Amino acid sequence: MSFDCSVLTMFPEAFPGPLGVSLIGTAWREQGLWSLETVDIRGFSKDKRGFLDDTPAGGGPGQVMRADVIASALDSVERRGRPLLYMSARGKPLTQARVHEWSRGPGLIVLCGRFEGVDQRVLDARGFEEVAVGDAVLAGGEAAALVAIEACVRLVPGVLGQAESLSEESFEDGLLEHPQYTRPRTFEGLDIPEVLLSGHHADIRKWRQGMRQETTRKQRPDLWDRLPANQQAKGDKARKD
Repeated sequence: MSFDCSVLTMFPEAFPGPLGVSLIGTAWREQGLWSLETVDIRGFSKDKRGFLDDTPAGGGPGQVMRADVIASALDSVERRGRPLLYMSARGKPLTQARVHEWSRGPGLIVLCGRFEGVDQRVLDARGFEEVAVGDAVLAGGEAAALVAIEACVRLVPGVLGQAESLSEESFEDGLLEHPQYTRPRTFEGLDIPEVLLSGHHADIRKWRQGMRQETTRKQRPDLWDRLPANQQAKGDKARKD
């Protein structure tokens, strides 16, 4: 069964972007493991000039995308049980756990906002989930939509080919990924860690796990603090060893 993505946007030309290249692009165009359609919101404006926004109620700068136009665009898409996402800086953070949940479903319907945002009434009435890809404000939701879709599609069975390659990635067990190295053996005075060249797989696994814990503790103390105490203790032991 295909993982089907529909994107409601003012700028359909922004897609597929990076979704159309490499293994993910092949899985879409050649293998049919997932699909992508764009819906141009501007086509649903009843204004003869094509306007789909208006001034904010209560005053203030900028424009707000109209609820009736968004609703019409959404109604043109067959939902088929797919969750509705609205990419918004005020949304809940995009997490790997949420991505896993979505990737096991039939697909996504993603709304890309512009201007000052979207009339809250259509978000509430239609049950959109607001999702943020980081603590930063973008000019529109298209870039964020690409991130959310790619995060899901890469988990669809068969897209990346090697399921085992996903098991030690960042966030899969609450930890960040370990550093990676390849040839040449020495680069600008820096060597590949000797343990990775030793051929001792148990030692390599232990080193990688220790580095995942160390990297998480330094780079994302917020993640480290949320780990169970026994997992932190194993990390402390690995660093001492």
